[in-house]
Amino acid sequence: MIRRTCQLFPWLVSALLVGLHPLAVAAEPATPAAISLPQAAAGSWRSGANKARDAYRHPVQTLEFFGLKPNMTVVELAPGGGWYTEILAPYLAAHGHLVEATAPGASAFAAKLKAAPAVYGKVGPLIDFAPPEQVRLGPDGTADMVLTFRNTHDWLNQGPDTLAAVLKAAFAVLKPGGVFGVVEHRAKPFANAQQSSRTLHRIPEDYLIGLALKTGFRLDGVSEINANPADPEDVNVHRLPPNLAGPDGEHKKMQAIGESDRMTLRFVKP
Repeated sequence: MIRRTCQLFPWLVSALLVGLHPLAVAAEPATPAAISLPQAAAGSWRSGANKARDAYRHPVQTLEFFGLKPNMTVVELAPGGGWYTEILAPYLAAHGHLVEATAPGASAFAAKLKAAPAVYGKVGPLIDFAPPEQVRLGPDGTADMVLTFRNTHDWLNQGPDTLAAVLKAAFAVLKPGGVFGVVEHRAKPFANAQQSSRTLHRIPEDYLIGLALKTGFRLDGVSEINANPADPEDVNVHRLPPNLAGPDGEHKKMQAIGESDRMTLRFVKP
């Protein structure tokens, strides 16, 4: 039992030893214990509502597909309410580094981090990120991974040049061999990208792959982890769960479909 305790709570053992040492003055700041991705996803700091979406978002499998490792420097783009941050932050806390690229003045997100230092105390810095004016993600060649979840259509809605600028910024900040991981609502193949993005909040997979290749990335993997064959791909994603933003009469039908069909793409900087 003692041996297991030492393995699970090394910071506790260190604190006890410091307390027993006659010359000890103060303990060093505790280093977070390393945890696995399943442990991070199961964390008590995640709400029941957020965990319920795991059935559609498959966070553990998605991050494993991207190749996430606990010692990486990771930049998360536009984290929103921090759904993925709740998993990334504790997983990277012991040996890695999580950088959040957020909208300037994202006070709700900053407050979330500040309110739970045990979970988010190692996150930082927060980078002002407001495409197309502010897209720089840090010094060139310093990140192992850049991640974006269901955001690329928002940048395309501002114009193709804005989305292109974000991809160029991701390319610049990555080290050679670094990974750009993308999850996005999928439109019908070869649909008009700007039109489907604007009206349905979806992008054709071929369009996004083509733009990434033009940026200089190499397509390293395509996964159907987040696919939903029941989604007809011609419905505005906000009409689907969890938003159900359409009329009450269609909610039952939308619930039967589930969340949107999503592409999951892994790109690598050569």
